[in-house]
Amino acid sequence: MTKDLSMDTEITWCPGCGNFGILNAFKKAVEKLGKKGIRNKNILISSGIGCHGKIFDYVGLNGLYSIHGRSMATVQGMKIGNPSLKVVAFAGDGDAYGEGISHMIFAAKRNSDITVIVHNNGTYALTTGQFSPTSKKGFKGPSMPKGNIEEPLNPLSLLLESGASFVARGYAGEIDHLSDIITKAVLHEGFSIIDVLQPSVVFNNTYKVYNKLTEKNSKPAKKLNEAIKLSKKLEDKIPIGVLYKTKKPVFNEKLYGKQNPVRDRLNRKNRLKKIKEFL
Repeated sequence: MTKDLSMDTEITWCPGCGNFGILNAFKKAVEKLGKKGIRNKNILISSGIGCHGKIFDYVGLNGLYSIHGRSMATVQGMKIGNPSLKVVAFAGDGDAYGEGISHMIFAAKRNSDITVIVHNNGTYALTTGQFSPTSKKGFKGPSMPKGNIEEPLNPLSLLLESGASFVARGYAGEIDHLSDIITKAVLHEGFSIIDVLQPSVVFNNTYKVYNKLTEKNSKPAKKLNEAIKLSKKLEDKIPIGVLYKTKKPVFNEKLYGKQNPVRDRLNRKNRLKKIKEFL
């Protein structure tokens, strides 16, 4: 059984924000993982800077509050340090695809066994609505009052090309569906990315758009090129669900096999013996 993950911390997200959907979906996922034998103490989390980052204060799990764009690097370190852990990074679209994009690409490239949940609202909401890497062309905000002149980044096609072995899109308005995706992502051995469509009710309220356009994807694409095509389907309908899943060696096992530095470390007597041998 898993304990209640609720905290006494006051939740300061705007009423109606899509972040609430992600929070509730994650809690449900942790409960499902508990039924599969994954205990809360073996799940570690991290988050970056932004509205999404507050989730770290609202979930009763161990972890480390990271800095802007670095939560993906933080959980990679956790996984290398103790491969028996399940590690989850929370990031915003600016956080993950702006400041942290290099960490995302290399985590996908090396197939690090981590899960990244991106709260994608298409704006830097915490700093009052500037345009982000995923803002639609024409999006108006403090940094682009006449409208964003850039085309938005497609993060999922980029990460598929980079080698991600589990790629999914979720919607904060579909909590149970998103919870299932998160559960599958954490159980997957390898780099898992979930790009969550997360409306910001104040700066980029996309509920009506996503309620109309999202459709559940029945099964992952079998081939990479099919998955890339699926990730770029964003006009008439937006597929949500697992878009691609494949099995390949994970980074920590390529690095040092089945060894676990925590479990297999030398005791003090043997460490001193090794030091004397070196000296």
